[in-house]
Amino acid sequence: MADNGQVANRPASALPITEQQRIELEARARSRAIAQRDVQRAKVILLAAEGVPNHEIATRTGCSQPTVRLWRSRFGSGGMAGLEELEGRGHPFTYNEEDFARVITTTLKGPPAGSTHWSTRTLADHLGMSRSTVQRIWREHRLQPHRESTFKYSNDPQLEAKVTDIVGLYLNPPDKALVLCLDEKTMIQALDRTQPLLPMKPGQMARHTHDYVRNGTTDLFAALDVATGAITHRFYEQHRAIEFLDFLKLVVKTYPRKELHLILDNSSTHETDEVRIWLGKRPRIHLHFTPTSGSWMNQVETWFSLLSSRAIRRGAFKSVHALRDAIQCFLDAWNDECHPFKWVKTADDIMAKAKRKDFNGSVH
Repeated sequence: MADNGQVANRPASALPITEQQRIELEARARSRAIAQRDVQRAKVILLAAEGVPNHEIATRTGCSQPTVRLWRSRFGSGGMAGLEELEGRGHPFTYNEEDFARVITTTLKGPPAGSTHWSTRTLADHLGMSRSTVQRIWREHRLQPHRESTFKYSNDPQLEAKVTDIVGLYLNPPDKALVLCLDEKTMIQALDRTQPLLPMKPGQMARHTHDYVRNGTTDLFAALDVATGAITHRFYEQHRAIEFLDFLKLVVKTYPRKELHLILDNSSTHETDEVRIWLGKRPRIHLHFTPTSGSWMNQVETWFSLLSSRAIRRGAFKSVHALRDAIQCFLDAWNDECHPFKWVKTADDIMAKAKRKDFNGSVH
């Protein structure tokens, strides 16, 4: 051995290394600032020191068995120096840890005025690096300046009480009672493409024009039975308290003589004087409102999403009547083989994410 020190405990077939060599090899194997070939060689020697067979080392490090034998031999005869590239071989590594830190820091600070985020090209030009280097550093540190997601924290003062109430209805529904999720999908547009759709064929996806003609709108009121997934619905021309009350009467008629717990959002049409008076005469009906900015807790929203993706978004409708026919067809097929949606989140799980986070610094 070229390095001094005590030989570490190892299996009989293991490559002998000292504790000092092991520390240095582990540091190399973790480094992001040295050449990949040096990282690979360090991993080869560490695995060899554990007594791992050559063929398995080759598989785990992504190199060939002759390469594994080469670096075992080089290390055995020259120690750490045997792992170095011979004079004049290979391309010298250009960037160090400071360069990595500079890329990360600059990325997180954001670009100068005029842009909202960096691209690999603009950051590479700004720092005097190659685009591939910037891209590699971003990938290794999971930085994606081109992507952005949205969030919304509820400011409802009764947030926790409402979440607990609704989750309780989903996970532990009352005995001898029905839980229904009500909502309205308003202003569904009957859109027709300006040219006929081109159907899918082998090697080519379905295509349609980007422009369209508006042929009117419709409103769909729907109630989802949480226990079965069955949908009760009605189409309307408008979305007012009078339509909501009419739909409530349909729901009550559909589910007679049973206690009903209705989950719905905070729309003003749900709490008018006419609705309150009507509900006051029917004590078997109980309303449960989702928190502000929490309409996603209403399970019928999940069903509306399926309706949009499977029956509306890619359709072409020459009239409101054609749009309603398409929705009705989807509804009929759904109710024939309906199934409930499984709610898995507890109230504590939701509250852990729903509470407003504390941010350091200003948010623009």
